[in-house]
Amino acid sequence: MTTLVEEKEQKARVTRDVTSLRKALEFLEAEGDVLTTDAEVDPDLEITGLQKHLDGGPVLMFNHVKGKPHARAITNLFADINVVDKMFGFQSPTDRVRKIAHALTHPLKPAEVPQSQAPCQEEVITDDLDVNKYITAIRHTALETELTVGSGISCVVGEYFKGGSHIGYNRMNFRWGNVGTFQASPGSHMWQIITEHYRDEKPIPLTMCFGVPPACTLLAGGGFDYVILPKGCDEIGCAGAVQGSSIKIVKARTVDAWAIAESEYVLEGLLYPRDKRYETAEAEKAGVQGKYPFHPEWAGYMGKAYKAPTFHVSAITMRKRASKPIIFVLGVHTADDSNIDTTVREAAIFELCERLQPGIIQDVHIPYCLTDWGGVIIQVKKRNRIEEGWQRNFLAAILACNQGMRLAIAVSPDVDIRSMDDIMWCLTTRVNPHTDILNPLPGGIGQTFQPAERMTAGEKEWTASNTRFEGGMGIDATVPFGYEQDFQRPVYPVDRVDPLQFFTTAQVAKAKERMRGWVEVLARTGR
Repeated sequence: MTTLVEEKEQKARVTRDVTSLRKALEFLEAEGDVLTTDAEVDPDLEITGLQKHLDGGPVLMFNHVKGKPHARAITNLFADINVVDKMFGFQSPTDRVRKIAHALTHPLKPAEVPQSQAPCQEEVITDDLDVNKYITAIRHTALETELTVGSGISCVVGEYFKGGSHIGYNRMNFRWGNVGTFQASPGSHMWQIITEHYRDEKPIPLTMCFGVPPACTLLAGGGFDYVILPKGCDEIGCAGAVQGSSIKIVKARTVDAWAIAESEYVLEGLLYPRDKRYETAEAEKAGVQGKYPFHPEWAGYMGKAYKAPTFHVSAITMRKRASKPIIFVLGVHTADDSNIDTTVREAAIFELCERLQPGIIQDVHIPYCLTDWGGVIIQVKKRNRIEEGWQRNFLAAILACNQGMRLAIAVSPDVDIRSMDDIMWCLTTRVNPHTDILNPLPGGIGQTFQPAERMTAGEKEWTASNTRFEGGMGIDATVPFGYEQDFQRPVYPVDRVDPLQFFTTAQVAKAKERMRGWVEVLARTGR
């Protein structure tokens, strides 16, 4: 039996290393952040059901996956933002935003490794290419009729991305063995690549990587930040900067493309933009796009099945099956998904504002309830009267540069941007509905993930070409410069009195158990 002393010594021996998913999990397990089960789990509804039960909780490791004797599965890797900070050494939420913003502008060039040294190519399969046999697909909800492969990260390096590197999420459904649908969000990097090469005679070579280093997962979630991460940028290099060392990449075996060398699995193949097929048999039978349920969306609503380009797999590579390769099955509209999709976006918005006028932006936060791409809260500090108004420029720029964003809020330094109670108080007491609510982009491009936008299509199919964006809403909830005294908040003397001088530790702890919501924030700050 392991003693407590031995456990502490073992923990001390495991240093932080996030250069691969396996090493990151080893570190987090030593930290007590991984919940492991040997019970067999069914990827059809059970994994996402368990994830929702423990949303925002520890990493979940499933050692036995039904129908996949060679595989293990994890989820919730990013569900607890404190675990994310631990993985990358961030000291606070603000530190996280600023350090990632720095990483986005200071990428580390990826390191090319020979195929013989790439863990993702320990096994190479070119004859038996039934993808669903190897890659774990999941069904999120009972509303869906088919399972989805939603955790693959597309990897495009070189001429197809203007000499840079792209990594991003694309959902797939392998209905035809080695051929699957490949969904790219309108306006995304993959959409840009597909649009440029739509009429090419040759298909687009790329890889889909699974179980990648956590920093690659983080960057892959940063879609629609394209002023800061334009076509031709080095997203793999940015992941290396977040990680603190270069990401290793390797040439694919069967196509002219690159893969992330530390992946657990890789699908090599060719993307055919004009070979469009329905994502589900149900939608195909009806011959209708945007109607039948398939794969929940980040906005918190049920996704729909569409016709999509197809990805034709030419090879499946993986780590040795004896090591039980790990797949990170990502449940959508979870804390896991939210933190993946918002962490880089927060930093990109910080960098955007900093470029417009340095020194004013203080912090950026996208709460879970603002649904990934749907909204943001920025904190600004006006240093003089001349800077009054920049917050509105920031709001307009954010809404313009983040396709489909519906709500952007600006607040002053005395507001806790990570407390929705504080935000609601601020909106209630500081916003003039006639002058402080902006609608800068009516008729602009949005996202069909939002039902409110889908409704603009009327009786037509719910596709991007048939919907219209209402323009989003910017709310200036800042204190006007020079009127700080009029908006002064009371500060109670919490720093001058210690409850432990009057009550026992147990009594204070028991009393604080009753405290929920805004009172916790106010008690901490004295406001």
